[in-house]
Amino acid sequence: SPSLLLRGASAASTGPGDPSISRDESDRLSLDNIRASLIRQEDSIIFGLIERAQYLLNAPVYQPGKIDVPCFHPDGTRASMLEFMLRESEQLGGKIRRYTSPDEHAFYPESLPLLVIGAMQYENPLAPAADGININDRIMEMYVNDILPALCQAGDDFNYGSAGLADVNCLQTISKRIHYGKFVAESKFQARPEEFTELIKKQDAEGLMSLLTYKAVEDRVVRRVTNKAATYGQDISDGDVPDQVAALGEGVDIEYKVAPERVGELYYKWIMPMTKDVQVEYLLRRLD
Repeated sequence: SPSLLLRGASAASTGPGDPSISRDESDRLSLDNIRASLIRQEDSIIFGLIERAQYLLNAPVYQPGKIDVPCFHPDGTRASMLEFMLRESEQLGGKIRRYTSPDEHAFYPESLPLLVIGAMQYENPLAPAADGININDRIMEMYVNDILPALCQAGDDFNYGSAGLADVNCLQTISKRIHYGKFVAESKFQARPEEFTELIKKQDAEGLMSLLTYKAVEDRVVRRVTNKAATYGQDISDGDVPDQVAALGEGVDIEYKVAPERVGELYYKWIMPMTKDVQVEYLLRRLD
């Protein structure tokens, strides 16, 4: 498509003398900042899930053709409202080079628009194979079929637009967190290149998964996410802050916007395993 050709041409013309190319002067993609970025992304995901949980499930938002949105598939069938809203969001983000960044992944990359500002040149620490890894189709299926039913109460409150906006935010933040597995994998590869190289040459996916798994670290992440959800999910008024903070340490029952344990469970059951899947897929192709 013309948009893909333009994006490819922009990427190829990132020479230092090209006035249309901006250089990323931040160090946000350096391997030293990956852990801090992952922790910040936890906050975004938790806030997004809490925001979405205030609405009922609203199943028509996810059923193709159920709501008359102006979005159709090539065979003439109408898309779901969620797909329509996500595509519209990617049209805006795509124009301002969001998806030229190596830490962003579009759900509909084949439909990205032309850039309206010049491409930016990034110092990308990843191997070239990273460009071909995008599991957003799996993330979408997991979010709609697993996360939403566990997070939201069943029923329909007809807040389709508000629920859809919350969904778009959740999907984009979860996608970024999961695909950040590429950066995590590269960091681990550089720390232990001999061990990883041996498994990669054998294409030993199970061995790579075992080498990547640190149960104690995963348990610590789940505890941190659960504690954050407990903190962010409270209704705190000015006069009640001391009492509610004290109650956290005394086991007093507090009403949460969404059960903190449920957020931790979703993280452990879905987000973390899919992140490791991305790590393994990246490492299997790391030496290509």
